[in-house]
Amino acid sequence: MDISTELMSVIHDRQNNPEEGSYTNYLFEKGREKIAKKLGEEAVEVCIAAAKNNKEETIGELADLTYHALVLMADMGITLEDVEKELRNRR
Repeated sequence: MDISTELMSVIHDRQNNPEEGSYTNYLFEKGREKIAKKLGEEAVEVCIAAAKNNKEETIGELADLTYHALVLMADMGITLEDVEKELRNRR
């Protein structure tokens, strides 16, 4: 199992079995607007880190961006396969 699939599995588990103190559950409780806002914030942080030419910081911010994108996908019922299919179609 690749890391994206593993993370999505954990996110779905939190969605279906809330765990107190879980940041993922916090995002789901706050709703799609909060999730989308966090995704946007992370995208900006990726851009800032890249503009500073800081590779390590950019990697960390890309990880945050990816996580928040996966949470949004789960919230909207979008699967990794849906995104993969779209990427294949664009190729």
